[in-house]
Amino acid sequence: MSSPAQEGPPVPKDKEKKGFGKVLSRVKTFVKKADRRLSTLSTKGGPSTEPAASTTVEPLPTETETKKDAPEPEKIPRSQVFAERAKKLGELYGVELKPSEWHSSEGHVLRVEKPIKMRVHRKCHVCSTSFGAAKECPKCKHPRCKQCPRVPPKRTEAEREESRKKRAAILKERAENPPIIPDWDTTDKKIVLTKPAKTGGQDLIHRKPRQRVRRTCCQCERLFGAHSKTCEGCSHTRCTDCPRDPAKKDKFPYGYPGDAPGAKLGHYECHDCKTKYSAPPSEDAACPQCKHRNCASCTRLTPRKVEPEPDPELWKSVQAKLDELKLK
Repeated sequence: MSSPAQEGPPVPKDKEKKGFGKVLSRVKTFVKKADRRLSTLSTKGGPSTEPAASTTVEPLPTETETKKDAPEPEKIPRSQVFAERAKKLGELYGVELKPSEWHSSEGHVLRVEKPIKMRVHRKCHVCSTSFGAAKECPKCKHPRCKQCPRVPPKRTEAEREESRKKRAAILKERAENPPIIPDWDTTDKKIVLTKPAKTGGQDLIHRKPRQRVRRTCCQCERLFGAHSKTCEGCSHTRCTDCPRDPAKKDKFPYGYPGDAPGAKLGHYECHDCKTKYSAPPSEDAACPQCKHRNCASCTRLTPRKVEPEPDPELWKSVQAKLDELKLK
């Protein structure tokens, strides 16, 4: 029997070698294993005798091969592009662009000529749903047929010829009567008049003078707020009795527009003699012309603007001056 020291695993030789010898031994081992594999394959008649075409991987098609139908770009001079644009602008608007006014037209550009495409939609004649990329309605599963309408509808040859004639007439009219394009700025500019301030700082701006109008409550004598018809002190609604500062009785003798009827003074029109008078809103009020007492038939005048009557004395003086001119 062997001793326990002999039964243990053998010590690898790589541990005994160090440095360059260790690397060299590993390379020899790798070469030996490769020779053994080649020898086994040759004895068994493996795939080494087969042609290499079956094992080679075909290369993927390039982008140019997949897009064989794609049009190739054409190299044209940049000046040709600017000449085409100038011609179209001249036909549409009557503008003449000289080559000296163009931008830099040196060099070449790439242009791809593609056919003009129109986006056409088809609708199902059963449920009026638009078809997608498939020829089957996504809602009712109806297969697309000739009854399904086309958007836009297909034009006939007569309609196409009429469209060509209209376009030719428009281009001819624009060429004969080109639009007048002003060479100055036609936008309205707001002129602002300024004046330097006496104390320095921001300039003073001239503005249109405005008159500040104030209305006072007839109950508590408090000023009404801006754009307000209700008193903040006593909640009184602005009426014809509330004074205005400055007052304009000649233009608004019956009150100012938007005022409620006042309780102190009212303006009436007699239904007998059509005379307008002012009196307190009571039954004792009477017309100063016909002495008719205020009744339900007499209408109360609403606040409005009234043009003042001309002064008779002024009218007489004007008439006298006209007569003098006729005599001369």
